[in-house]
Amino acid sequence: MLEDIQTSDVSRPSVRGDWRSSRGIIADRVDEYLYSLLPARDEVLAEMEAEATANDVPIVGPAVGRLLHQLATMIHAKSVFELGSAIGYSTIWWAQAVGETGRVVYTDGSRKNADKARSYFDRAGVTSRITIHTGDALEILSEQKEQFDIIFNDVDKHDYPRVLRLIAPRLRKGGLFITDNTLWSGKVAAAAVPEDKATAGVQEFNRLLYASPDFYPVLLPLRDGVTVAVKN
Repeated sequence: MLEDIQTSDVSRPSVRGDWRSSRGIIADRVDEYLYSLLPARDEVLAEMEAEATANDVPIVGPAVGRLLHQLATMIHAKSVFELGSAIGYSTIWWAQAVGETGRVVYTDGSRKNADKARSYFDRAGVTSRITIHTGDALEILSEQKEQFDIIFNDVDKHDYPRVLRLIAPRLRKGGLFITDNTLWSGKVAAAAVPEDKATAGVQEFNRLLYASPDFYPVLLPLRDGVTVAVKN
């Protein structure tokens, strides 16, 4: 049975777009089953998923989106800071979770992405809950004086260790530090390759986070790996 489950190859190409693929972490049939359980999304989210698949836009997808929404609801989060938001797919999940009195900070280095995200926010009816920043996400976070209920990390992978150094003072006690792509197509389990800065960054981040006295992390093997860490 174990041999039957471990049928995926890390090097296999994705034919369904990044958000629909576990990229070799779990068997294809298990991946398909997980997505078959999901209820249909609303018109805006469904359109964003289609755009992501067609244009290879990195989004977390609906399985992770539901997890983010659930986690925010569980801790009654009212403030979320996103490091790396792209076209705003995960931002909408957060905005729907925090409610009309909540606040989500969107960050992305691309003005084109930010403009497209704003149009989606308008259509989803959540624009009033979102603050949009264009520029370096780490610099924008470093300028924040308040503490957030949740900080979501989805920037360039080589920057993950830098993110960890910025987080603790800007997250409330009991808040959640959530990071996407922490299995990185399964590459984190291989020996480090010096020229592969992305993989090395995720590997170092995972080691540092699990060794940190500030956080209690759990790495979930959902999609490309999602780490949920509680601030001690």
